[in-house]
Amino acid sequence: MTERKLKTPANATFSDIMKVKEILDALEAFAPLSLQASYDNAGLQIGLTEDAETTGVLLSLDVTEEVVDEAILRGCNLVVSHHPLLFHPVKSFTGRNYVERAVLKAIKNDIAVYSIHTNLDSAYEGVSFKMAEKLDLQDVKWLVTGEEYVRDGKSVTSGEGVIARLSEPLPKRVFMEMVKEVFQLKSLRVNKANPKMVQTVALCGGSGSFLIPQAVEAGADVFITGEIGYHNFFGYEHEIMLIELGHHESEQFTLEILRDVITRFAPAVHVCRAETNSNPIKYL
Repeated sequence: MTERKLKTPANATFSDIMKVKEILDALEAFAPLSLQASYDNAGLQIGLTEDAETTGVLLSLDVTEEVVDEAILRGCNLVVSHHPLLFHPVKSFTGRNYVERAVLKAIKNDIAVYSIHTNLDSAYEGVSFKMAEKLDLQDVKWLVTGEEYVRDGKSVTSGEGVIARLSEPLPKRVFMEMVKEVFQLKSLRVNKANPKMVQTVALCGGSGSFLIPQAVEAGADVFITGEIGYHNFFGYEHEIMLIELGHHESEQFTLEILRDVITRFAPAVHVCRAETNSNPIKYL
Protein backbone atom coordinates (compact mmCIF):
# COMPACT_ATOMS: atom_id res chain seq x y z
CA MET A 1 0.00 0.00 0.00
CA THR A 2 1.33 3.44 -0.94
CA GLU A 3 2.03 5.59 2.10
CA ARG A 4 -0.18 8.68 2.15
CA LYS A 5 0.35 11.93 4.03
CA LEU A 6 -2.48 12.50 6.45
CA LYS A 7 -4.05 15.88 6.97
CA THR A 8 -2.62 17.65 10.04
CA PRO A 9 -4.39 20.62 11.66
CA ALA A 10 -2.84 23.87 10.44
CA ASN A 11 -2.08 25.11 13.96
CA ALA A 12 -0.26 21.93 15.03
CA THR A 13 3.45 22.09 15.80
CA PHE A 14 5.99 19.29 15.97
CA SER A 15 5.74 19.22 19.76
CA ASP A 16 1.95 18.92 19.53
CA ILE A 17 2.05 15.73 17.48
CA MET A 18 1.28 12.51 19.34
CA LYS A 19 1.54 8.98 18.06
CA VAL A 20 -1.72 7.06 17.76
CA LYS A 21 -0.20 4.46 20.09
CA GLU A 22 0.40 7.09 22.76
CA ILE A 23 -3.28 8.07 22.73
CA LEU A 24 -4.31 4.43 22.98
CA ASP A 25 -1.87 3.85 25.85
CA ALA A 26 -3.51 6.71 27.75
CA LEU A 27 -6.97 5.20 27.23
CA GLU A 28 -5.79 1.77 28.33
CA ALA A 29 -4.14 3.25 31.44
CA PHE A 30 -7.61 4.53 32.39
CA ALA A 31 -9.50 1.37 31.36
CA PRO A 32 -7.14 -1.61 30.89
CA LEU A 33 -8.14 -4.16 28.29
CA SER A 34 -7.83 -6.83 30.98
CA LEU A 35 -11.12 -5.50 32.43
CA GLN A 36 -13.18 -6.33 29.36
CA ALA A 37 -15.71 -9.17 29.42
CA SER A 38 -14.72 -12.49 27.86
CA TYR A 39 -17.20 -12.01 25.00
CA ASP A 40 -15.99 -8.53 24.12
CA ASN A 41 -13.60 -7.29 21.42
CA ALA A 42 -12.28 -3.99 22.74
CA GLY A 43 -8.96 -2.52 21.67
CA LEU A 44 -7.35 -1.50 18.39
CA GLN A 45 -9.47 -2.94 15.57
CA ILE A 46 -8.01 -1.18 12.56
CA GLY A 47 -4.56 0.38 12.53
CA LEU A 48 -1.86 0.06 9.90
CA THR A 49 1.04 1.19 12.05
CA GLU A 50 1.77 2.07 15.66
CA ASP A 51 4.05 4.88 14.46
CA ALA A 52 1.26 6.88 12.82
CA GLU A 53 0.96 10.46 14.04
CA THR A 54 -2.42 11.53 15.38
CA THR A 55 -3.99 14.24 13.25
CA GLY A 56 -7.17 14.27 15.28
CA VAL A 57 -9.48 12.02 17.29
CA LEU A 58 -13.16 11.55 16.51
CA LEU A 59 -15.28 10.14 19.35
CA SER A 60 -18.44 8.15 18.66
CA LEU A 61 -20.56 5.57 20.45
CA ASP A 62 -20.61 3.44 17.29
CA VAL A 63 -18.61 3.18 14.07
CA THR A 64 -20.56 3.34 10.84
CA GLU A 65 -19.58 4.28 7.30
CA GLU A 66 -20.95 7.78 7.98
CA VAL A 67 -18.77 8.13 11.09
CA VAL A 68 -15.68 7.21 9.04
CA ASP A 69 -16.74 9.78 6.42
CA GLU A 70 -16.93 12.39 9.18
CA ALA A 71 -13.46 11.46 10.44
CA ILE A 72 -12.07 11.98 6.93
CA LEU A 73 -13.89 15.29 6.53
CA ARG A 74 -12.67 16.59 9.89
CA GLY A 75 -9.06 15.49 9.42
CA CYS A 76 -9.09 12.82 12.14
CA ASN A 77 -7.09 9.66 11.55
CA LEU A 78 -8.24 7.99 14.78
CA VAL A 79 -11.82 7.02 15.63
CA VAL A 80 -12.41 6.01 19.25
CA SER A 81 -15.75 4.32 19.82
CA HIS A 82 -17.48 2.75 22.80
CA HIS A 83 -19.10 -0.10 20.86
CA PRO A 84 -16.72 -2.26 18.80
CA LEU A 85 -17.03 -2.10 15.04
CA LEU A 86 -15.73 -5.67 14.80
CA PHE A 87 -17.70 -7.64 17.38
CA HIS A 88 -18.79 -10.80 15.55
CA PRO A 89 -16.39 -12.81 13.34
CA VAL A 90 -16.05 -11.49 9.79
CA LYS A 91 -15.13 -14.00 7.08
CA SER A 92 -14.96 -11.64 4.11
CA PHE A 93 -14.81 -7.95 3.21
CA THR A 94 -17.02 -7.40 0.20
CA GLY A 95 -18.89 -4.30 1.33
CA ARG A 96 -22.17 -6.17 1.71
CA ASN A 97 -23.03 -4.65 5.11
CA TYR A 98 -22.26 -1.54 7.14
CA VAL A 99 -19.45 -3.21 9.11
CA GLU A 100 -17.57 -4.32 6.00
CA ARG A 101 -18.09 -0.96 4.29
CA ALA A 102 -16.83 0.94 7.34
CA VAL A 103 -13.75 -1.31 7.60
CA LEU A 104 -12.90 -0.93 3.91
CA LYS A 105 -13.30 2.84 4.00
CA ALA A 106 -11.21 3.17 7.17
CA ILE A 107 -8.37 1.10 5.72
CA LYS A 108 -8.43 2.94 2.38
CA ASN A 109 -8.14 6.27 4.20
CA ASP A 110 -5.61 5.23 6.88
CA ILE A 111 -8.13 5.69 9.68
CA ALA A 112 -7.35 3.79 12.88
CA VAL A 113 -10.37 2.47 14.79
CA TYR A 114 -10.22 1.71 18.50
CA SER A 115 -13.03 0.60 20.82
CA ILE A 116 -13.18 0.91 24.60
CA HIS A 117 -16.24 -1.07 25.61
CA THR A 118 -16.85 -3.29 28.64
CA ASN A 119 -13.44 -2.32 30.03
CA LEU A 120 -14.76 1.26 30.26
CA ASP A 121 -17.97 -0.04 31.85
CA SER A 122 -15.88 -1.80 34.49
CA ALA A 123 -13.28 0.93 35.00
CA TYR A 124 -13.43 3.15 38.07
CA GLU A 125 -15.09 6.47 37.12
CA GLY A 126 -16.37 4.84 33.94
CA VAL A 127 -19.77 4.77 32.24
CA SER A 128 -22.09 4.24 35.22
CA PHE A 129 -20.17 6.79 37.31
CA LYS A 130 -20.77 9.37 34.58
CA MET A 131 -24.51 8.63 34.65
CA ALA A 132 -24.52 9.19 38.43
CA GLU A 133 -22.60 12.43 37.98
CA LYS A 134 -25.15 13.74 35.50
CA LEU A 135 -27.95 13.02 37.99
CA ASP A 136 -25.94 14.82 40.70
CA LEU A 137 -25.91 11.74 42.93
CA GLN A 138 -23.73 11.50 46.02
CA ASP A 139 -21.64 8.78 47.69
CA VAL A 140 -21.24 6.86 44.43
CA LYS A 141 -19.80 3.37 44.83
CA TRP A 142 -19.77 0.10 42.93
CA LEU A 143 -22.90 -2.01 43.01
CA VAL A 144 -20.72 -5.09 42.43
CA THR A 145 -16.99 -4.79 43.07
CA GLY A 146 -14.39 -6.43 40.86
CA GLU A 147 -10.63 -6.70 40.78
CA GLU A 148 -8.07 -4.07 41.72
CA TYR A 149 -5.78 -2.48 39.16
CA VAL A 150 -3.26 0.35 39.10
CA ARG A 151 -3.97 3.79 37.64
CA ASP A 152 -1.50 6.67 37.95
CA GLY A 153 0.45 4.71 40.51
CA LYS A 154 -2.59 4.15 42.72
CA SER A 155 -4.72 1.07 43.30
CA VAL A 156 -8.35 1.41 42.21
CA THR A 157 -11.16 -1.12 42.03
CA SER A 158 -13.15 -2.19 38.99
CA GLY A 159 -16.79 -3.27 39.14
CA GLU A 160 -20.25 -3.39 37.60
CA GLY A 161 -23.01 -0.82 38.02
CA VAL A 162 -23.05 1.81 40.76
CA ILE A 163 -25.28 2.74 43.67
CA ALA A 164 -25.60 6.26 45.04
CA ARG A 165 -28.13 8.59 46.62
CA LEU A 166 -29.90 11.86 46.02
CA SER A 167 -29.11 14.71 48.41
CA GLU A 168 -32.76 14.57 49.47
CA PRO A 169 -35.65 12.19 48.70
CA LEU A 170 -37.88 13.02 45.73
CA PRO A 171 -41.39 11.89 44.81
CA LYS A 172 -41.47 9.27 42.06
CA ARG A 173 -42.94 11.61 39.44
CA VAL A 174 -40.49 14.42 40.20
CA PHE A 175 -37.56 12.01 39.99
CA MET A 176 -38.72 10.60 36.65
CA GLU A 177 -39.07 14.10 35.19
CA MET A 178 -35.53 14.88 36.33
CA VAL A 179 -34.23 11.72 34.64
CA LYS A 180 -36.02 12.63 31.42
CA GLU A 181 -34.53 16.12 31.47
CA VAL A 182 -30.97 14.97 32.20
CA PHE A 183 -30.98 12.24 29.54
CA GLN A 184 -32.98 14.36 27.09
CA LEU A 185 -35.86 11.90 26.78
CA LYS A 186 -39.52 12.37 25.96
CA SER A 187 -40.56 9.17 27.72
CA LEU A 188 -39.34 6.36 29.98
CA ARG A 189 -40.15 2.65 30.19
CA VAL A 190 -40.91 1.79 33.81
CA ASN A 191 -42.43 -1.06 35.79
CA LYS A 192 -45.45 -0.82 38.12
CA ALA A 193 -43.46 -0.15 41.29
CA ASN A 194 -44.65 2.88 43.21
CA PRO A 195 -42.08 3.86 45.87
CA LYS A 196 -43.23 6.46 48.37
CA MET A 197 -40.03 8.45 47.74
CA VAL A 198 -36.84 7.93 45.73
CA GLN A 199 -33.42 8.48 47.29
CA THR A 200 -31.17 5.46 46.74
CA VAL A 201 -30.44 4.94 43.05
CA ALA A 202 -28.63 2.08 41.27
CA LEU A 203 -27.45 2.55 37.69
CA CYS A 204 -25.77 0.68 34.87
CA GLY A 205 -25.05 1.94 31.39
CA GLY A 206 -26.08 -0.20 28.43
CA SER A 207 -27.75 -3.56 29.07
CA GLY A 208 -27.79 -3.87 32.84
CA SER A 209 -30.77 -6.08 33.67
CA PHE A 210 -28.44 -8.75 35.06
CA LEU A 211 -27.79 -6.40 38.00
CA ILE A 212 -31.42 -6.01 39.10
CA PRO A 213 -31.12 -8.63 41.89
CA GLN A 214 -28.02 -6.90 43.25
CA ALA A 215 -29.80 -3.52 43.18
CA VAL A 216 -32.69 -5.04 45.17
CA GLU A 217 -30.30 -6.60 47.66
CA ALA A 218 -28.48 -3.28 48.10
CA GLY A 219 -31.76 -1.58 49.01
CA ALA A 220 -32.05 0.72 46.00
CA ASP A 221 -35.37 2.48 45.46
CA VAL A 222 -34.85 2.52 41.71
CA PHE A 223 -32.61 0.84 39.13
CA ILE A 224 -31.82 2.72 35.91
CA THR A 225 -30.24 1.15 32.85
CA GLY A 226 -30.30 1.32 29.06
CA GLU A 227 -31.99 -1.99 28.30
CA ILE A 228 -34.04 -4.22 30.58
CA GLY A 229 -36.07 -6.45 28.27
CA TYR A 230 -39.77 -7.26 28.43
CA HIS A 231 -39.64 -10.33 30.67
CA ASN A 232 -37.23 -8.73 33.14
CA PHE A 233 -39.86 -6.14 34.02
CA PHE A 234 -41.95 -8.86 35.70
CA GLY A 235 -41.77 -9.68 39.39
CA TYR A 236 -40.09 -6.60 40.88
CA GLU A 237 -43.05 -4.26 41.30
CA HIS A 238 -43.04 -4.72 45.10
CA GLU A 239 -39.25 -4.52 45.44
CA ILE A 240 -37.78 -1.84 43.19
CA MET A 241 -38.70 0.68 40.53
CA LEU A 242 -37.15 -0.13 37.15
CA ILE A 243 -36.39 2.55 34.55
CA GLU A 244 -35.24 1.78 30.99
CA LEU A 245 -33.68 4.73 29.16
CA GLY A 246 -32.64 3.16 25.86
CA HIS A 247 -29.16 1.74 25.24
CA HIS A 248 -27.78 4.66 23.26
CA GLU A 249 -29.38 7.20 25.58
CA SER A 250 -27.86 5.66 28.70
CA GLU A 251 -24.35 5.84 27.25
CA GLN A 252 -24.53 9.22 25.55
CA PHE A 253 -22.23 10.89 28.10
CA THR A 254 -19.54 8.23 27.72
CA LEU A 255 -17.79 10.37 25.12
CA GLU A 256 -17.17 13.01 27.79
CA ILE A 257 -15.07 10.46 29.68
CA LEU A 258 -13.01 9.70 26.58
CA ARG A 259 -12.56 13.38 25.77
CA ASP A 260 -11.36 14.15 29.29
CA VAL A 261 -8.89 11.24 29.35
CA ILE A 262 -7.35 12.22 26.02
CA THR A 263 -7.23 15.98 26.61
CA ARG A 264 -5.63 15.54 30.04
CA PHE A 265 -2.91 13.43 28.47
CA ALA A 266 -2.53 15.34 25.19
CA PRO A 267 -4.15 18.80 25.48
CA ALA A 268 -2.86 19.90 22.07
CA VAL A 269 -4.45 17.02 20.14
CA HIS A 270 -7.62 17.88 18.26
CA VAL A 271 -10.48 15.87 19.83
CA CYS A 272 -14.06 16.16 18.63
CA ARG A 273 -17.36 14.42 19.16
CA ALA A 274 -19.01 12.93 16.10
CA GLU A 275 -21.98 14.88 14.83
CA THR A 276 -23.24 11.75 13.08
CA ASN A 277 -26.13 10.23 15.04
CA SER A 278 -25.31 6.53 15.13
CA ASN A 279 -28.36 5.49 17.15
CA PRO A 280 -30.17 2.93 14.94
CA ILE A 281 -33.43 3.38 16.89
CA LYS A 282 -35.82 6.22 16.04
CA TYR A 283 -38.82 7.38 18.07
CA LEU A 284 -41.82 8.47 16.00
